[in-house]
Amino acid sequence: MTESLETEKLTVLIAGGSSPAGIATARALAQKGHQVLSVGSDADRIASAVAGIPGASGLVCNLADWADVQALADSVHRDFGAVDGLIHLVGGWRGGKGITGQSDEDWDFLQRNVITTLRNTSRTFYPDLLASPTGRLAIVSSTSVTRPTAGNANYAMAKAAAEAWVQAVADGFAADQSQAAAVVLAVKALVDDGMRAAAPQRAFPGFTDVKLLAEEILALFTQPAAGLNGSRRIL
Repeated sequence: MTESLETEKLTVLIAGGSSPAGIATARALAQKGHQVLSVGSDADRIASAVAGIPGASGLVCNLADWADVQALADSVHRDFGAVDGLIHLVGGWRGGKGITGQSDEDWDFLQRNVITTLRNTSRTFYPDLLASPTGRLAIVSSTSVTRPTAGNANYAMAKAAAEAWVQAVADGFAADQSQAAAVVLAVKALVDDGMRAAAPQRAFPGFTDVKLLAEEILALFTQPAAGLNGSRRIL
């Protein structure tokens, strides 16, 4: 049995907080009494995402812009203090027909959303996570990284780069002998109640429900860093 840690109230920042996964994760964390900072680029969407979730605050930031992320960090530290967790849920899928169908426009979108936002946020909040007794960085990646296809080459490449970055962060945590951990959570795809309602005839085989993802993220804060840091978990 995995040893569990007792956690006090934590401050967790969710990048991509207006997504169904972000909302489910915010709700799970808030229900355990943690302070949740849900970040999105659209003020109306992020306000709607945290509505009805006590303990969750909606913040607006263009996470692909370095200066904007620095301003976000300043306001977070001023108003909420240091963060204990960074959950990166910014993404978006782009595919194409074969290798020649992998467009530059799609790659630019994926590089900005998947890679740049992760680099910006993790570099900025790295000192916070390093200093926290339960610092956690988690991203949601894709099982396609280990078996990419010609049709999803851009997407798998971006996710692979994001995973490599998380492994590098994990190495940094280990080198600094901290109690922080960086983790990859890999899924085939995510599904939520809205998707099921929109396509009741679909079975969504192999998809991971956002509620299950939220439970997995919540559990990261109660497990020792030694067994988590640098791990890749397939959900």
